[in-house]
Amino acid sequence: MSTLLIANGRLIDPASDHDEIADVAIADGIVAAVGSGLDRGHADRIIDAEGCIVTPGLIDPHVHLREPGGEEAETIATGTRAAVAGGFTTVCCMPNTNPAIDDDAMIEFIDKQTERTGSCRVFAVGAATKGRKGIELAEIMLMARAGAVGFSDDGDCIESAGLMLRALTYIKQTGRAFMQHCQEPSLTRGASMHAGTVSIRLGLTGWPRIAEEVIIERDVRLNMAVGCAYHVQHLSSAGSVEIVRRARRDKQPISAEASPHHLLLTHEEVARHDGYWTAAKMNPPLREQSDIKAMLEGIADGTISVLATDHAPHTPERKALDFEAAPFGIVGLETALPLYIKALVEPGVIGWPRLVAMMTIEPARLCGLDRRGFGRLRVGDPGDVTVIDPDVDWKIRAADFAGLSKNTPFDGWAVKGRAFATVVGGEVKHGEMEPLGTAKSATRSRAVPTLRR
Repeated sequence: MSTLLIANGRLIDPASDHDEIADVAIADGIVAAVGSGLDRGHADRIIDAEGCIVTPGLIDPHVHLREPGGEEAETIATGTRAAVAGGFTTVCCMPNTNPAIDDDAMIEFIDKQTERTGSCRVFAVGAATKGRKGIELAEIMLMARAGAVGFSDDGDCIESAGLMLRALTYIKQTGRAFMQHCQEPSLTRGASMHAGTVSIRLGLTGWPRIAEEVIIERDVRLNMAVGCAYHVQHLSSAGSVEIVRRARRDKQPISAEASPHHLLLTHEEVARHDGYWTAAKMNPPLREQSDIKAMLEGIADGTISVLATDHAPHTPERKALDFEAAPFGIVGLETALPLYIKALVEPGVIGWPRLVAMMTIEPARLCGLDRRGFGRLRVGDPGDVTVIDPDVDWKIRAADFAGLSKNTPFDGWAVKGRAFATVVGGEVKHGEMEPLGTAKSATRSRAVPTLRR
């Protein structure tokens, strides 16, 4: 029996109400003991986590791994390497692949590819409609039985209210959540950035907030008689925050997520670097400081309960196209943790326990993974652990990313805090054998975990 001991760290496990200096022992991939002063004599390996924060493995419920069909930008192998480099032990991949993940065979394909090439756990989110075309429902029941942890046409919104109501009704029966990409298409046709002063100055078609808000409002009303778990992806608008807040106050089964770029960047970024900077082209678009303020308030009061990256890799060639022709999105798995620290912890919006909850147990509950023991560290749960150095200063360097694509607006940013070690099923998947990506530029002398065999 192989045993790993993570010792002397500040254990923060909101699901188990732990915030204390403690040890975590993992035997044969399962949490064997949690407490202070655990026996070191029987451990095959010991990670000294003194000065670090030890958490359940981070979970990202919204990533694009591009396989199958987009392997030139990312694969399950490269995407999961990026995940563990960023401290994530579990990711949930979106169905906008080619072909789409819209039947049980595709769910099984993701599982087999992950088993063969993955560095962390991958769970598939199934398409709600066939081919994500918004015409007829996909094989929702079969995908649920095959292991789909949620449903979404991410990248597209279900435009038809009638079909949306049917989707909510069928998905409700599976016990899974519907994850909505909130974009009313007739209001965004030809749009490439936020509708505001910058879009007017640059002569670009603007993307109004109402395009997001009207879909959330519609779906909340449709769902009143159904009661399906409903999740708003990559929320970006102040008005959306208030709609979600009101629905939650009315006890609707609704949740929402935020992404780092929507908390740290505004539409002004598009005009940087001589204008039309495609690294700042997002869906939904970067908005204004007033929207960031509302989102921070929504995180502080619990309206927004989940943090997700919307990791969206693209090749340099595609991102080098003219602004209106370039694809939306940026990579995020390797930068999310320090960026959330910068946006939320450093300014005091929330503390470490709430940040950890929003990156562990909250996404686990959203995807039903809490029922399998993910998102917490109790005896008998999967041995997935993230060890975070909260004090290390370092600089983001896209060239050093473990993932295949490098499209980020955060290249060169000075940040604090990063994954010191990532453990999946008791195996150290990141931090054992080599420096942590760009850790050679860190000011802290310790670049890798102290690991004894």
